[in-house]
Amino acid sequence: MHIEYHKWWSQHLGRDMEFKVYGHAGKPVIDFPCAGGRFYEAEDFGLIDAVSYFINAGKVRWYTVDSVDEESWLARWMWPGDRAWRHELYDRYITREVVPFIREHTGTQQKILTTGSSMGAYHAANFFFRHPDLFDTVIAMSGLYGPEYFVGDYRDEHIYYNFPLLYLPNLEDPWYLDQYRESDIIICVGQGAWEEMHVDETRALEHILAELNVPAWFDYWGHDVNHDWPWWKQQLPYFLDRLDL
Repeated sequence: MHIEYHKWWSQHLGRDMEFKVYGHAGKPVIDFPCAGGRFYEAEDFGLIDAVSYFINAGKVRWYTVDSVDEESWLARWMWPGDRAWRHELYDRYITREVVPFIREHTGTQQKILTTGSSMGAYHAANFFFRHPDLFDTVIAMSGLYGPEYFVGDYRDEHIYYNFPLLYLPNLEDPWYLDQYRESDIIICVGQGAWEEMHVDETRALEHILAELNVPAWFDYWGHDVNHDWPWWKQQLPYFLDRLDL
C-alpha cells in the first residue's frame, strides 16, 4: 500500500497540521478522527487494515486528517462562542487547504467522500451537509449531530451553522437540497453500550431528512453493537462495498 505523510503550517488555524494518505488511486476519502483524536488513529486502531481491499484495489484514496477538537468543541474551559469560532477556522482549514491539496494530489475535481466514527461522524456529516459542492458521499457512524452535548443551550451564528440538527430543519435552498438528493448519505449507529444518545440524534436526523425529501440510508445495528472500534471496523467496509466506487 502506498502511504504518504504530510505536514504544513495552516494559515487558518495558525499551527502545524498533519495527515496521512493511503492508496494510489480512486475516490478521495477524508476520514475524521474520534473525539480529540489524531490523524494516525485510523491506522493504529486497525481501520486502515479493515478497508485495505478498497485502498489496494484503487477504489479509494484515504486521507486521515487531524482534528482540533481539544481547542474547539471539547475545550469546555472556553466560552462556547470561542469554541465555535475555532471550529469555524477548522472548517476553513479543511475546505480551503486540505480539499485543494486533494484535488491537486489526485489530479481531479471529483467530489470527496467523508467518513468518521463518534465525533468523527459529526465532522463527516457536518462537512457534507455544509459543503455539498465539495462532498457527495458521507458514511457517518455513531455520531452526535446536535449541539447540546458540546455547548448546552448556548447559541450563536457559528453554533447554528455547524450542527445539522439546527440548520437542516430550516433549509429551503434548492442549491443544497438538490445536491443532497444526488448524493449517497449513509448514517449508522449501534444500539448497544454507550450509544443511547447517538441513537436519539440519529433518529432526529432521519426524521429531518425525510421531511426534506432527501433520500438517505439510516442503518440501526443490534443491541449488542457498542460504541467502539471493533464495530466501526465492520461497518465501514460493509457500507463501502455497497457504494458504486
